[in-house]
Amino acid sequence: MKMNMVEEKVKELIEENDFSGAIFVQMNESLIEQFSHGFANRTDQVLNQVNTRFGIASGCKLFTAIAICQLVEQEKITFDTKLKDCLHFVFPAFDSSITIHHLLTHTAGIPDYFDEELMDDFEELWITHPMYLIRNLSDFLPLFQNKPMRLQVGERFHYNNAGYIILGLIVETVSGMKFSEYVTAYIFKKANMHASGYFELDALPSNTATGYIDFPDGKWKSNIYSLPVKGGADGGAFVTVEDMSKLWDSLMNFQLLSETYTKKLLTPYIHTDDDFNRFYGYGIWIDQIHYEISKYHVMGYDPGASFHAAYYPINKAISVVCSNKSTGAFPIFNAVEQMINDQKE
Repeated sequence: MKMNMVEEKVKELIEENDFSGAIFVQMNESLIEQFSHGFANRTDQVLNQVNTRFGIASGCKLFTAIAICQLVEQEKITFDTKLKDCLHFVFPAFDSSITIHHLLTHTAGIPDYFDEELMDDFEELWITHPMYLIRNLSDFLPLFQNKPMRLQVGERFHYNNAGYIILGLIVETVSGMKFSEYVTAYIFKKANMHASGYFELDALPSNTATGYIDFPDGKWKSNIYSLPVKGGADGGAFVTVEDMSKLWDSLMNFQLLSETYTKKLLTPYIHTDDDFNRFYGYGIWIDQIHYEISKYHVMGYDPGASFHAAYYPINKAISVVCSNKSTGAFPIFNAVEQMINDQKE
């Protein structure tokens, strides 16, 4: 692919979707394209840049899974360690057989604080639990801690945010560090992701995009009252597109985990419900074609944020699409992916 070819290919989609965000494409360790579009701050008409930080919602479950795998590699816990044996928090209705593996693969069967199979308005959560009080992982517990089990342990894949909050609490308990501090020290810094972090919405650093929610009548609002004030182990970190590419590079080159534990993280453990060829590993979606892995990917959607990023092992390609709008990342990501796949032919 030639430089600027990505921009030419997706220009029409950018206009159709009024895309706001940044895009990064790399192949065989060579930068193919990076560019940005739209406003990081609509009020002051500050443009997005390629080095703008964006919220990535659930895209950072991968960071949580890496942190857990690091602690397993250090023999501080195991994937078979039971939840009841590694946290002092009480979950009175939870099955005692739940393990860390179940939590990592969304098969624990526990209740979620935002169940995507049953709920469709994330903002409704904060009516009874104000978002400005959610600054620590333990602040999420009242949203699900005393609820009954949703499914039997291991019954099926059930995407679950609460499970990753619990995993973050395990990281804090085992490491003795705040979750965000652990990820910064042992993932972001090791991967040279110097612009990334878990920032509070009411104290964002410079060069960080505000998330926007658009309405059919053309009006809009920021997402500051739509999300926890600080993201947790299930979502809410901020990254640049280049930083996310560094994460893929570091992971695939065994700089964050040994080869053995990288392979454990990237193992397709369970079919997801949406596609026979799609599996879930530890914090990561895995697509297969004819039993060959075609893509490792992460994604995230929040009010005012949409995100997709993938690593394609066949040609060592990386694509990252960050947007500070609730929708828009997916069609751009799809177009870029088609171009990457075309290179295999």
